[in-house]
Amino acid sequence: MSIVLLIVGLLLVVGLIVVHELGHFLVARRNGVDVEEFGIFFPPRLYSRKTKGGWTFSINLLPLGGFVKLKGEHDSDTEPGTFGAAKLSAKTKILLAGVTMNLIVGVLLFTILAEIGMPQLLGNQFKYTNNTHLVTQKVIINDVVAGSPAAHAGLKVGDQLTEFSLPGNQQAATITKANDLRAIARHFAGKVVAVHYVRGGQTIVRTVKFLPANSSYELGIATEQLNLYRSTWWSAPIEAVGLSGQLLWATIVGLGHAIGGLGSLIAGFATHNTVAQHNGQSAATANIAGPVGIFAILQSSSIMGYQFVLFVVAYLSLVLALMNILPIPVVDGGRLYITLISRWLKRPLSAKREEAINFISAMLLLVLFVLITIVDVKRFY
Repeated sequence: MSIVLLIVGLLLVVGLIVVHELGHFLVARRNGVDVEEFGIFFPPRLYSRKTKGGWTFSINLLPLGGFVKLKGEHDSDTEPGTFGAAKLSAKTKILLAGVTMNLIVGVLLFTILAEIGMPQLLGNQFKYTNNTHLVTQKVIINDVVAGSPAAHAGLKVGDQLTEFSLPGNQQAATITKANDLRAIARHFAGKVVAVHYVRGGQTIVRTVKFLPANSSYELGIATEQLNLYRSTWWSAPIEAVGLSGQLLWATIVGLGHAIGGLGSLIAGFATHNTVAQHNGQSAATANIAGPVGIFAILQSSSIMGYQFVLFVVAYLSLVLALMNILPIPVVDGGRLYITLISRWLKRPLSAKREEAINFISAMLLLVLFVLITIVDVKRFY
């Protein structure tokens, strides 16, 4: 089941990029800018078809999102139907359309989660207090030490612990919070007990022997508490908007720390300063993740259930919106800022200069991508 959820989660993440590009596509056509191609995934091309609207629909090989190719994308293009010839208001709408679509999708997914079961992943997570109720509380195993009593008993990552008891179901101790395990371990230290857990919807009972209380570990597992809250239909959108705002602000703060951390990491590599590398890696690791990190996060979320996968996808939709509004030339926000600045200075941006700015920015982002990937591999694998 977790493998299915992981695959679904990865497809949904790719879908976020497709939805982003769909926003550009729809708003461009609505504002008189000709679309040359709408592509699912990235080339090389596997399939293409010319539509009645005059644009090409394509399906490509690399499953990394999608793209929209507009006619005359340089700001200096003047031919009718080109992006360059469009009014500034139309360009602004087109460039912000993808951001808007991702914000809408993020809030919509959080609204659905608020109605069916919203995971609590933040200590101070926003809730519409009067209409939000705890509906599920469970403890999930997220790590099993090799050779430990838990490993010998057959416990696995993703199992939900429900109860520990002595043979004959005597002195049963239920577990609803991750902190309960510590008290249970002290109570049953050195004893053989029956552990009750749920795997794949089925309750399983196995015997396991707790090690003495003074051991480095008593059972050999790490657990995570999962709480799901549900709101009424009318308060769910309020909770979704509040949580989205909270997550966006936390991401902005974390992004600031991450940029500082990556600066220290780059300086450490350049000067061979291992302390700077360690500090930079720690700051970056705590606040930013690339494709490898996203895969690892979805992998762990798929073990916990579909609500957690949807939560991650919703959050990534918000992050995608935020990243595309930043003043980085190769993303939507950067292109918009450059266009606005050139209008303000009354100095038209030539195609050659625009391409140079985008090339330099793309190279810097590529370096950043490589550094983040290195950090993610060290962090997760």
